[in-house]
Amino acid sequence: MSARIRLKKMGAKKRPCYRIVVMDSRAPRDGKAIEELGYYHPVEAEERQLVLNVDKVNEWLQKGASMSDTTRALLNKKKARVAKV
Repeated sequence: MSARIRLKKMGAKKRPCYRIVVMDSRAPRDGKAIEELGYYHPVEAEERQLVLNVDKVNEWLQKGASMSDTTRALLNKKKARVAKV
């Protein structure tokens, strides 16, 4: 199984909300997650848009999980220190 850190879409129509999760790379976008690492609300105020547990992200990266491009961009936006694997 190859794990991937990616977004899982939630929320209502025209009011999106995403959870940052670890999932099997073959699972569907809204499938069952292995673990939830945080969330992203693009409609909220700038300081409340992104909540993330960086320690858990680093832990999963060290275990061999890969990260989607969108999730990597969000981490760069937050200026989070993640492990380079």
